[in-house]
Amino acid sequence: MKLELSQLRMKILVTGAAGFIGSHTAERLQSLGHTVVAVDNFSDYYDVSLKRKNATMLADKGISVENLDLRTDSLAAHITEETDAIFHFAAQPGISATSTFESYLSNNILATQRMLDVVETLDHKPFFVNIATSSVYGLHATLAEDEAPLPASWYGVTKLAAEQLVLAYARRGLLTGTSLRLYSVYGPRERPDKLYTRLIDCGLNNKAFPLYEGSEKHLRSFTYVQDIVDGIVSVLEHQRICNGEIFNLGTEEENTTATGIATVEAILGTSIQVENKPARPGDQSRTKANIDKARKLLNYNPTTGLKEGLEAQVAWFKKSFC
Repeated sequence: MKLELSQLRMKILVTGAAGFIGSHTAERLQSLGHTVVAVDNFSDYYDVSLKRKNATMLADKGISVENLDLRTDSLAAHITEETDAIFHFAAQPGISATSTFESYLSNNILATQRMLDVVETLDHKPFFVNIATSSVYGLHATLAEDEAPLPASWYGVTKLAAEQLVLAYARRGLLTGTSLRLYSVYGPRERPDKLYTRLIDCGLNNKAFPLYEGSEKHLRSFTYVQDIVDGIVSVLEHQRICNGEIFNLGTEEENTTATGIATVEAILGTSIQVENKPARPGDQSRTKANIDKARKLLNYNPTTGLKEGLEAQVAWFKKSFC
């Protein structure tokens, strides 16, 4: 009897596996019975000890995270004929003013191309899952996948370029793969520079929260990390349908940053003081995930409400840092 893809046990490479979403995905893939090869370059974009903590958690579950820089290290031992799939999370994230264009270029574009160069040499080519972002759509991320993206930040521009590199290989028949555009993910292990981890830290430790001008009115499809992972891993069961395609993953529910702040305050039972900052260039004013395509083809259906997800994130933060 021929096994369904969902029943097959695969060898899967996860890049950026010590990061926020990458660590959750590696954990989920292993729970589904797959063998996970996990790599991360442990960059100092934020406190490396937090990535080390994620790596230790994965190691306790039998997933060893190897220190590997996709830009400079040899990849031949990690992308092999035995590799059945690649989930490519590794990237220079965010729109931080401290990040140079060169860091976005090298981490997001050149590193991706180096991986594709290795894949092209293989007879048995892995299914390539590129992890993209709603930032490719620009200041108003409300579009469907077949509408023209209008990125407004170096991050969005370089992530779009990486996505198109992967899809170009798929169009030419050099691999099978897909790209997933994620929307405003939050939850346990969220990076310390992101909204909710920073809010929780400020609320519990009496720190001022940096509020960028106008951002309290920004609308976001805040999506709980496990709902995102549901969509990410679902592509393994739909490889033929997904090949060469782009999918938005996120919740259709919109909330303002002000609502997010109020929700964290209610959970913590305290007020959070704010420190007003100038607006950030390239910051999105609205994201609303159009997931009609993912719902139809992947049976994707995020269900976690903002309060429920933030309660889980607060519990994680207290356990990890208090």
